Amino acid sequence: MPAKIRLARHGKKKYAYFHIVVADSRAPRDGKFIERIGMYNPNTNPATIELDFNKALKWLQNGAQPTDTCKAILSYKGIIYKNHLLKGVTKGALTEEVAEAKFQEWLSQKEKKIQQKKDRLLKDKDSVENKLLAAETKAAEAKATEIAKKNAKLAEKEAKEAVEAVEAVEAVEAVKTVEVVEAVKAVEVVEVVETVEVVEAVETAKVTETVETVSAENASETPEAAATEETPQA
Repeated sequence: MPAKIRLARHGKKKYAYFHIVVADSRAPRDGKFIERIGMYNPNTNPATIELDFNKALKWLQNGAQPTDTCKAILSYKGIIYKNHLLKGVTKGALTEEVAEAKFQEWLSQKEKKIQQKKDRLLKDKDSVENKLLAAETKAAEAKATEIAKKNAKLAEKEAKEAVEAVEAVEAVEAVKTVEVVEAVKAVEVVEVVETVEVVEAVETAKVTETVETVSAENASETPEAAATEETPQA
């Protein structure tokens, strides 16, 4: 049975990478192999392929049969084309120089295509990142606007409460002022009443004293008048 060029799975679940190996076609997929000639990682974009060109070409020339995936990898790296050109040289259809020139021309075009793909992927990545950044910026601005509105409402509420508190304090002070004024007026009324009472008492005392004085004078004059009336005329 001929040897096969195939993939041997490695890595973890949902993130596998593969070794490119030459193995007996009767051996299990991930079992014993003859030689490892490269590595294939499909998790990157574009996929990462590391391949020993000369070893892969030698095994292909020796009759090793690649699996479909490995055949695509060998074709991508130009090994299938190089083997085809070498067969033409063997048959005399091409010279080695022409075959090498054709291969270098193909390789140059292939590298150009790969670079264009990388540039396109990088551009797309930048575009996606810019869109994500713009979306995040817009979301952040919307959130900041919402927070500003909430803060404005809160500040307005606090200002209103502060004004109400000041008005309440002023109202209490006004009531206290009115009470003080009324108390002062009450005290003044009491003082006026007391003053009136004192004046009236003084006047009453004066009247009483005058009456007593008049009564005393009248009492002193009465005996003299009596004595005059009793004296006989000569």
